[in-house]
Amino acid sequence: MNFSDQKNVFHLWFPNIFEFKGGIQVYSVFLLEALQSLYPKIYYEVFLKHDTHCLPDFHFLTNTQFHFTGNSPLALRTPAFATKIAGYGLLRQPNLIISTHLNFTVAAYWIKRLLGIPYWVVAHGVEAWNIERPALKTALHHADLILPVSGYTRERLLAEQNLDPKKVSLLPNTFDTNRFKPTPKPHYLLKQYGLKPEQPVILTVARLAEDEQYKGYDQILRAIPQIRQNITDIHYMIVGKGNDRPRIEEIIAQLGLQNCVTLAGFVPDEQLCDYYNLCDIFAMPSKGEGFGIVYLEALACGKPTLGGNQDGAIDALHHGELGALVDPDDVNGIANTLIQILQGNYPNPLMYQPEALRQKVIELFGFERFKKTLGAYLEQHFLSTQ
Repeated sequence: MNFSDQKNVFHLWFPNIFEFKGGIQVYSVFLLEALQSLYPKIYYEVFLKHDTHCLPDFHFLTNTQFHFTGNSPLALRTPAFATKIAGYGLLRQPNLIISTHLNFTVAAYWIKRLLGIPYWVVAHGVEAWNIERPALKTALHHADLILPVSGYTRERLLAEQNLDPKKVSLLPNTFDTNRFKPTPKPHYLLKQYGLKPEQPVILTVARLAEDEQYKGYDQILRAIPQIRQNITDIHYMIVGKGNDRPRIEEIIAQLGLQNCVTLAGFVPDEQLCDYYNLCDIFAMPSKGEGFGIVYLEALACGKPTLGGNQDGAIDALHHGELGALVDPDDVNGIANTLIQILQGNYPNPLMYQPEALRQKVIELFGFERFKKTLGAYLEQHFLSTQ
């Protein structure tokens, strides 16, 4: 098969990419961009479950058609999306289906059974752990390639689902290297929040959702009193919105932290880099993260970074080479490690070299590395189908 031929068609199944930006959505955009860059002559049909329209920024894409089911009532959206991806799959008979959400693979399995069309699936985090649904288990076992974003997720999939290791290959998250760079602390943010340039700031960027309390901001809040005993002017800032905010506000009040904690709420994408550069350390000691693009963004801004040692943060921080890994349940350990880092005593000199830290995270997780890894898998796939 001549895989550069215009006649070749890929179907890409994404939850959404335009109207909400979470980890899976950002990953899906990078995947589309990498495919476009690697094989610009292939025709891409992109199916979006929750989106309703394409944003102007994406009209530059060539050989790409978007299909939407976001206008369907929420109760009917799953069957509407399933009907669309299955119908177009049977009608157009693409050369390859790639899904960035595991739940969509059940439809891919049936298309493969009927027409022999191969399918790949990306496995991010919690949705890939403890899978019980028999139909989803079957679909996973028949996938031609499973792409976990972290070694942690890969190991869990292999252990829990008894998959063929040869069909489970890593394609870690990437990030926009042009957007995230070290700069001095932005003056307008210092003024906005009443902070001094020399005042140490801890930052967490996370969605404040009731079902995502594993992010670890609770633990940092509980560590702040201990940190204040050593660093009296410490300030903790949480960027993100969600329905867990009232509970967080209660914790802040209970601990008497109103004067040293800021809930910044939603921050536009174009300001996010400024918030990373406002902080002295980025900290998210989570225990349910599939990977965590925010770690990469903070590292690219040259910031010392702390994550949990029980999830995909292990990969994002490259097993401790790029940052500190802590027990996410140990408030005392979190406090002591943050103190150590802020006082310049943490035994990893790379964390205090912003430009070197940035270059290392680009080398390991930059878009070119992502594209090269994906290209190798596609080349192998095309060779096997010739």
